[in-house]
Amino acid sequence: MSGNFEFQYPWILALLALLPVYAFLHGRAGKLAALRFPSAEIARAAGAAARAAAGRFLLFLRILTLGLCIFALAGPRFANDHTETEASGIDIMLVVDLSWSMMALDMGAPHERVSRFDVASEVLEDFIRKRPNDRLGLIVFSAVPYLASPLTLNHEWLIENLRRLHVGLIRDLGTAIGDAAAAGAKRLKDLKDSKSRIMILLTDGDNNKGEIDPVPAAQLAAALGVKIYTIGIGIEQPTELPAFDPSTGKLVVDPQGNLTFGMMLQPANYSVLARMSALSNGKFYRATNRRELQRIYNEIDQLEKSEVKLRRFTTYRPLFQWFLLAGLGLLTLELVLANTRLRRVP
Repeated sequence: MSGNFEFQYPWILALLALLPVYAFLHGRAGKLAALRFPSAEIARAAGAAARAAAGRFLLFLRILTLGLCIFALAGPRFANDHTETEASGIDIMLVVDLSWSMMALDMGAPHERVSRFDVASEVLEDFIRKRPNDRLGLIVFSAVPYLASPLTLNHEWLIENLRRLHVGLIRDLGTAIGDAAAAGAKRLKDLKDSKSRIMILLTDGDNNKGEIDPVPAAQLAAALGVKIYTIGIGIEQPTELPAFDPSTGKLVVDPQGNLTFGMMLQPANYSVLARMSALSNGKFYRATNRRELQRIYNEIDQLEKSEVKLRRFTTYRPLFQWFLLAGLGLLTLELVLANTRLRRVP
């Protein structure tokens, strides 16, 4: 927002050029003396200085009054320029796998102890911060889906909720991709004023739990106008699942600081994810490391751009009343002085 002083009718200020003419004509005009003196020198010596001083001051007040009135007629005002952003945002539901297999350590750098969920959370947070004009929500799932955050523009609150999550928080074991997709589609459907509905589903496993299969869930989403981007993560070979504490999501290490491993995880079959995205006019992606996952979310960010318009307008605060009041004040002062202290004798 910026402001500046201006006149609504600046051409009226041309009347100020008439004030010197008025002063010149007023100075030449005068009444004949009411008293006769045997010599003009006596009257000139007695009253010339006083009359000149009083007349000039009263004339000055009159000219100043007229000038202020001309300023008031010109419509002085203070203009404030405003710019507002009108964003046609996209509603995006983030659906993230929180099953135990998300503790696998195969997506970080060599010897880096970061789980699949750690990498996904880091990339998701960056994606959320890039979408300030969109409503985003978060659903996490294992054997059952849970709403971690409804669709909101309060992204800091959403990020705080994301940071509170950890693998093991959902005690029901398994992967219910279909139920999670259906839950996300239902949440998006409930928004009556939605311009565009997007779901980004990230998982590292096959659907093995739940009441709704992934394909019917994708068909439901498509019928509701929801586009699904699906992302399958994890390397293309078997990997071991490290031991961790389900109550905290922290890795378990021995006294020497070494990890212990338990079950072996097999690569997931992501053909169903590709079919889900195709049915809903979305796109399927694969990520085997942090860099690839970051690239995927960056691509989705570019594909689903919000329409942002700038609306510019100006508000005005009139100031003419102050000039008018000042002019009336000076006119009052002139009249008081002309009839009291500076009164001229006829």
